Amino acid sequence: MSVASGTFPALVLNADFRPLSYFPLSLWSWQDTIKAVFLDRVNVVSEYDCEVHSPSQAMRLPSVISLREYVQTSRRPAFTRFNVFLRDGFSCQYCGGGYRAEDLTFDHVVPRSKGGSTTWENVVAACAPCNLKKGDLLPRDIGVFPLRTPEVPSNRILQTNGRAFPPNYLHESWRDFLYWDTELEAG
Repeated sequence: MSVASGTFPALVLNADFRPLSYFPLSLWSWQDTIKAVFLDRVNVVSEYDCEVHSPSQAMRLPSVISLREYVQTSRRPAFTRFNVFLRDGFSCQYCGGGYRAEDLTFDHVVPRSKGGSTTWENVVAACAPCNLKKGDLLPRDIGVFPLRTPEVPSNRILQTNGRAFPPNYLHESWRDFLYWDTELEAG
């Protein structure tokens, strides 16, 4: 298989062999991975069956790499639209329907026009029809309440939720590192 026929991303693990993030999955392009290998910033854990060549050398493309130095993850997750959707499991907090990120909006439980703030504790994922129905009203005014009380999620909650939404592409060599703590089948 040639490099031109595929993208060959590498799964990036922290020095403790856990992915830097699950959603979006921590991936580097093969070009960035090769550069990091030559700069001695990563360890190669697993490889593809594909090589790249220079005039003097051939190298198999890494499929899994680990950072040589541990990178501390931030203690508090960033308040972003995507992280709100991830916290809420990509489901509308009014009707419970599951949606793709591009089909969700976010709703201020207490509308900004009524003093509501744009914070973890006042914003939820909502589908467009529910958001339109609720509009500028308080939940008690129309009897529509979020399924879960919005709160600041931990990084662990976001990572756990992210694992429930695997990316479109999973190389076989990644599975042991993405699902290392799942229960094994009794045989």
